[in-house]
Amino acid sequence: MRHDNGGDLLVAVLRDLGIDTVFGIVSVHNLPLVEAVDRELRFVPVRHEASAVNAADAYGRARGGIGCALTSTGTGAGNAAGSLIEALSAGTSVLHVTGQVESRFLGSGRGFIHETKDQLGMLTAVSKHAAAVTSAADAGRVLREAAHAALTAPGGPASVEWPIDLQYAAQNDTITEIAPAAAPVPDPDELAAAAALLASARRPLVWAGGGATRARAELADLLAATGAGLITSNSGRGAVPEDHPQVIGNFATNPAVRALLADADVLLTVGTHFRSNETADYTLRLPAAHIQIDLDAAALGRVYPARHPLHGDAAGVLAALLPHASEAEPNWTGRVTDVREQVRATLHENIGPQAAICDAIRAALPREAVVARDVTIPSSSWGNRLLEIYDPRDNVFPRGGGIGQGLGMGIGAALARPEAPTVVLAGDGGLAVHLGELLTLAQERPRLTLIVFNDGGYGVLRNMQDTYRERRAGVDLATPDFERLAGACSLPYLRIAAEEHAVPVLEQAVAADGPVLVEVDLTALGPMKNPFTPPVTIPGS
Repeated sequence: MRHDNGGDLLVAVLRDLGIDTVFGIVSVHNLPLVEAVDRELRFVPVRHEASAVNAADAYGRARGGIGCALTSTGTGAGNAAGSLIEALSAGTSVLHVTGQVESRFLGSGRGFIHETKDQLGMLTAVSKHAAAVTSAADAGRVLREAAHAALTAPGGPASVEWPIDLQYAAQNDTITEIAPAAAPVPDPDELAAAAALLASARRPLVWAGGGATRARAELADLLAATGAGLITSNSGRGAVPEDHPQVIGNFATNPAVRALLADADVLLTVGTHFRSNETADYTLRLPAAHIQIDLDAAALGRVYPARHPLHGDAAGVLAALLPHASEAEPNWTGRVTDVREQVRATLHENIGPQAAICDAIRAALPREAVVARDVTIPSSSWGNRLLEIYDPRDNVFPRGGGIGQGLGMGIGAALARPEAPTVVLAGDGGLAVHLGELLTLAQERPRLTLIVFNDGGYGVLRNMQDTYRERRAGVDLATPDFERLAGACSLPYLRIAAEEHAVPVLEQAVAADGPVLVEVDLTALGPMKNPFTPPVTIPGS
């Protein structure tokens, strides 16, 4: 098929992928692409390339598919690198298309505008897949192969660099089918041994990570058949709705859950990589009778020994194990439910007045609504645990732990699912990293409530320094007047300064047809009962 230029070809590829919205920054080195997308689809002009990738990432997460970001050459592509690292860490599907200088000047070292040394090498370092368009005849193939790589589980970002002369050229696109990769199948003997162990379990637990979100029905069936308790990583939240009585959730290092792990006779883990912040820097003890399922062969036994490592797709392996599942001993499921209630009640008490905000958010939102969370104390302490998630597509957060990505992610998720409200939890310090995206929010007008928890700096690190050091360094920041800032951006503004404000303010914000900025004045609201410090090890402390 012939297309007048690369932009028309890109639109055709994106339509095939089901993408109707693209995020990026226009440049002399991607102009044909942006013009075509803006004409035929929806182009969202974010204010930083990192936000373009964050928004595309969350767009894909919220829809259970793939998103697309357009950036410029050199510095523009470099600006996107941090957010590509996030997508790589999370295994989320992003098609990142960036420009490149004219083909005839590539590698000449002349210092052509926007040129950088070995851009493709940089992209390779921060992407699951990276490739260059080398002729107008192969651009369609390069784009489709990149999208296929991004979508093949475990997913990740795929970057394509496209010289500007080849973007302007007429494209001769020959569509060829890309055969899907065959899913790995566990060793039959290992699978049989794992099935026998599961059949013998009387006090079973399951730990679901991000890989389990592709096996939701099978996981729910396993819980029903066994009466097992379900622990999750942050990435596995919503694989089974968190109001299910057997879902303990993202509380693995809680003392009550540690005790449950100590008494469990079998642990089945599904698609989790046991991140350091979810295992107390790998000091959490797991049962020796450990069945581990993962699509990534390198993950099997990498952090914790697995008695039966099963390399395969979570849905298929769980389906094979399910006929061998047996019911837990009579009191086990009741104990699981008791622990579930205990850990939630304890956390609810410990967060003090912020509990009212957590409760009000959940009450104001419909069951299906994206909850996007930046790295901030409310997110890390209760947003990642206590604020219930019922569908993994609603669970949007920077899995790699990088601050400042929440608003860009929230914008992408909100535009992916315009029929439902989106809430973003951010701190004043994290929001400042990409403050310009308030203008994107004002321009695009998604149905998004931005809740800014204002404590005048980096509260997590401040608490660490107050606990372990004699003085603070780099944590106290100048904070804008958020009411005036919202007004300058033509954004509605509301404020929470007391527990009784939470319900009426959040009901009003979530019911709005467009964006609302809600400031939580943490000084006026009052402190948590127990200040939050992150689960990291500080030598000598």
